[in-house]
Amino acid sequence: MEKLQFKISIKASREKIWKVLWDDQTYRKWTSAFCGESYAESNWNEGDKIYFYGPNGEGMNSVIETKIPNEYMAFKHLGEMKDFKEVPPNEETEKWAGAMETYRLTQKGDEVELVTEVDVIEKHIDYFKEAFPKGMDVIKELSEE
Repeated sequence: MEKLQFKISIKASREKIWKVLWDDQTYRKWTSAFCGESYAESNWNEGDKIYFYGPNGEGMNSVIETKIPNEYMAFKHLGEMKDFKEVPPNEETEKWAGAMETYRLTQKGDEVELVTEVDVIEKHIDYFKEAFPKGMDVIKELSEE
């Protein structure tokens, strides 16, 4: 697995960027860069499950490993979802189970730097290298409105 890192500077408060990242309406907008109509279901509390879905109930189940509001969020990806149900571990999911995805907001003068790191298996590296910057551009646009 390879760790990819993406950075963007945003002229907005950490609170506003945090809201753009995790509020349902704006989350759906920026994650459309990955999969149209994607969304997440969670109570957004540290230690609790989160389900990342595409429009047909396929996606990933994860846990919110760390949450420091307006500063840091870390997801640990556990397995796959099909038809809105957790899929038992299999050979494919074992390749990436335990992968991390993190978001850090750091004040840098009058801007906030958003740094995202994601563990990716080789066959998805090119996809993430293309999709993540697009998603981050949307986060910037929504945050600076």
